Amino acid sequence: MTIEQLRKDLEVRMGKSVDALKAEFVKIRTGRAHTSLLDHVMVPYYGNQVPITQVANLTVLDPRTLGVTPWEKSMVSVVDKAIRDSDLGLNPTNVGNLLRVPLPPMNEERRKELVKVVRHEAEGGRVAIRNIRRDVLHELKTRVKNKEISEDDERRQEDVVQKLTNLYIGKIDSILTEKEAELMEV
Repeated sequence: MTIEQLRKDLEVRMGKSVDALKAEFVKIRTGRAHTSLLDHVMVPYYGNQVPITQVANLTVLDPRTLGVTPWEKSMVSVVDKAIRDSDLGLNPTNVGNLLRVPLPPMNEERRKELVKVVRHEAEGGRVAIRNIRRDVLHELKTRVKNKEISEDDERRQEDVVQKLTNLYIGKIDSILTEKEAELMEV
């Protein structure tokens, strides 16, 4: 693996860490209805557990209500039960073929609790970025030891690695700031 390939691999891995953090943040509810809130809800369907998106259409009815329309009439009660049993604390109401899922308003205490969770997740993302940096720096040291690259090349690459690390940690910090503002918004 050349130095250039190593740098590209570093960027790809750090980018994936940032994407993983974004995916985690989507799951953290802000009080606004968004169909991705139900993405991890699993529904029993002919003996298998499948994501809710494979058995129902999800829509945003208004800023505080989601609409879930199962594709089969017989699945309405099953989907209802799956949503109730999820860790989201939601109580859907059955309106014929449509399940209305109102999101309860969040109080100040819950908002602050969620900010703590978001900060913890962001720190996990920063740690992942630093671990990637550590791995690449170790690889560079190994290459110097094996005389594949010079010490000057190693120092130059360490600077590049540190700049990329700072860039991706900055991205995590900006995502965190956005999410905190979104959570504290009344």
